[in-house]
Amino acid sequence: MERTIKPEALKATLADKHLIDVRRKADLDSSSEALPGATWHDPEKLAEWAAHLPRDRHIVLYCVRGGSVSNGVVDALHAEGLDACFIEGGIEGWKAAGGEVKKK
Repeated sequence: MERTIKPEALKATLADKHLIDVRRKADLDSSSEALPGATWHDPEKLAEWAAHLPRDRHIVLYCVRGGSVSNGVVDALHAEGLDACFIEGGIEGWKAAGGEVKKK
């Protein structure tokens, strides 16, 4: 399973992905933007929500810059047998590549 996806590649296949925002609560609260269609899940409570994720869709998640938060969540989801990756550069990389964001 791939660990990351480039923003440019994601733009072409966004419609069939299950998007998850895993920014820490403080980072989420300090931002006014999110990817359209993404749902937020607290990375600190991963054990509570991971079992409810779809097993039949590719899961793409993002944090602020695609660092330790995304890496940790992807590792945990892979351990559960889920097809998951994270956006290279996080939401900041997505925006830099011209990806659409919405006001949250």
